[in-house]
Amino acid sequence: MRVSEQPEDVFARLPAGSFDKDCPTRPLMAQVTGRWGALIIAALVPGPVRFSGLHRQIGGISQKMLSQYLKSLVRYGLVERLVEPTVPPQVTYRLTPLGRSLAEQLCALLGWFGANTAELEAARQRHDATDSPSR
Repeated sequence: MRVSEQPEDVFARLPAGSFDKDCPTRPLMAQVTGRWGALIIAALVPGPVRFSGLHRQIGGISQKMLSQYLKSLVRYGLVERLVEPTVPPQVTYRLTPLGRSLAEQLCALLGWFGANTAELEAARQRHDATDSPSR
């Protein structure tokens, strides 16, 4: 949200049907905003990366989960899978132009989390301290 914008202005920019249960973007939105999607896309911002490089860079993701997310992101045209004809074949992944435009937004969101981590963590601790089952 820009400094001069009101919340209603931001809401008004949402596409019609965004909250509809049958919105065709829901499956992709779930992939991108899920546990790993934003991190995979952000990891590809600097340029092409091999599968093993992504796996090392994104702590905690299993090879199976990385593979599933990459297949989905390729399917939706956000990531391109490049196979080099070597033995064994070397596979790299890179953002498509559409993926780069999404990456700009996701990196801003990830930056927001980084900038507000201390405040978010303090709020969580305050909540947990006053919402304990012993009270």
